[in-house]
Amino acid sequence: MADGRETDRNVGGSAGGAPKAASGRLKAYLVTLFSTNLGKSPLRIKLVACVFIGLYAVIAGKLIYFGLHQEQSIGSKRSGDIVAAARPDILDRNGDVLATDIKVMSVFAEPRRIIDKDEAVELLTAVLPDVDASDLRKRLGSRKGFIWVKRAVTPQQQQEVYRLGLPGVGFLPENKRVYPNGPIAAHVLGFANLDGVGISGLEKYIDGQGLADLHGAGFSLTPESLAPITSSLDLKATYAVRDELAKGVAKFKAKAGAVVILDVNTGEVVALASLPDYDPNTPADALDPNHINRVSVGVYEMGSTFKAISVAMALDQGKVNLNSRVDARSSLRYGRFTIHDFHAQNRVLTVPEVFTFSSNIGAARLALMVGVEGHKAFLRKVGQLTRLHTELPETADPLVPKNWGELNTMTIAFGQGLNVSPLQAMMAVGALANGGLLVNPTFLKRDEQAAKRNAPRVIKPETSESLRYLMRLNAEIGSAKKADIPGYFIGGKTGTADKIVHGRYAKDRVFTTFMALMPADKPKYLILTLMDEPQGLPETAGYRTAAWNSGVVTGRIIERVGPLLGLPPRFELPTQPFPLLAKLGYGMANIPQSGGREH
Repeated sequence: MADGRETDRNVGGSAGGAPKAASGRLKAYLVTLFSTNLGKSPLRIKLVACVFIGLYAVIAGKLIYFGLHQEQSIGSKRSGDIVAAARPDILDRNGDVLATDIKVMSVFAEPRRIIDKDEAVELLTAVLPDVDASDLRKRLGSRKGFIWVKRAVTPQQQQEVYRLGLPGVGFLPENKRVYPNGPIAAHVLGFANLDGVGISGLEKYIDGQGLADLHGAGFSLTPESLAPITSSLDLKATYAVRDELAKGVAKFKAKAGAVVILDVNTGEVVALASLPDYDPNTPADALDPNHINRVSVGVYEMGSTFKAISVAMALDQGKVNLNSRVDARSSLRYGRFTIHDFHAQNRVLTVPEVFTFSSNIGAARLALMVGVEGHKAFLRKVGQLTRLHTELPETADPLVPKNWGELNTMTIAFGQGLNVSPLQAMMAVGALANGGLLVNPTFLKRDEQAAKRNAPRVIKPETSESLRYLMRLNAEIGSAKKADIPGYFIGGKTGTADKIVHGRYAKDRVFTTFMALMPADKPKYLILTLMDEPQGLPETAGYRTAAWNSGVVTGRIIERVGPLLGLPPRFELPTQPFPLLAKLGYGMANIPQSGGREH
């Protein structure tokens, strides 16, 4: 008894004795159970034993699974929420790639698993020098379960991070958007951010149409679900256009410039360049306000190119015909305002002369014949008073006079007092040239039948032919002569507008535009070149008006791009290019050999 009581006291008095004794008794019981009694026990004892065995097996299996797969499960869980989305390729009209996805690796960290945060920061920033050390230290000190260390690392950087062997640091595969042609067509393509979300241009359009896998993160895609997007652009032509524009901007020391080539029959924009531009592979540059798309975001007074609309309006409404005469013997006064001609003829002008001499007075008188309400209605019909909508989300509303009176009609007739986007003005002139159908511009490939299916008629076919006749006439004897490249039978119209600075027109700053139609007999393409604040040069005799800069650049573009677009120069020009007008006695053979000055 003494020995037994002493044993009980020792067990009760020790801090760890009771658990050890209990564990020993359980172990002895299990050994006895399995070695001697299990075979002779009732069925229920066997069942209880099997349940315990199964329970311990499940727990052991789970522990082994979590030990082996912990990091992988975290990465899989996070990838669906964080990894950049997969996006469809964007192609040019001939199948060349403009934007595509590539697979890259990104480095992530789990702050709660980092053992020594200072050491981790020091090692990671040593192999990833562009990672901000203080910012990384702050984020690693948070209680978040997941942070990005660096997105889209190079293979060499991935290997260096891997060799560090840091617990809580791993890699995730991602989709990275790349633009293999750099700044070419940047304003049309726009860009996508690191998370694969379209921010501007066609990239944003893709998201709006549900054409990108923004939720599946690229892990549950089929080829059909991400079919390529075929744009209207021609990559080779766009490259040539940008190259010639860059040379022109540099030569004429312009602040900025832009060129667009529009298919007047389909509405397709086959080339676009706006300088300064940016490389969508480094999209931070797109935030510079000077890098806007001047074709669709900027709104400007389009100058004398608007006279094409004014003349067509008066012809279509029967106020004049090509034989009519307009009084331009003296300046046109309205209250305290006076309208002058840049190169005044001080005589009565025919309608063709109003166009080729680019007469402000003549255009104003033609608009007054139509009247204020008629003028507004026609401009609204050709899309100049409402916002232009295309696939590009970056567009701007036109600046329309609040109180539109006769003076506004007179000045808008020659391109002053109404600000529109250049692409908007092109849409109207394209309709005047293609036979009279207003085709909305597009940045996606489409055929002529689809384009004209719902296009409204805005002028009669005879009016369209009259305008083409006037544009060709202007290229032969008027201000568009510098873009009259042999073999292309182009038509053209210049436009020079004084810029508004601090609410007033500045006499020393101009905005020049040039519209060229090629070929004028069977129009296919309309080319618009614009330059912001070009300078006069010794070889231009100090002139900085449109013919001397935008016109010259347009001529070089026609010469270079024509063959790329399937329009080689013709050795024999048409002898009867305007059959409807020929019946009325109009033709290129009976053109009087005089015309407008180059401005």
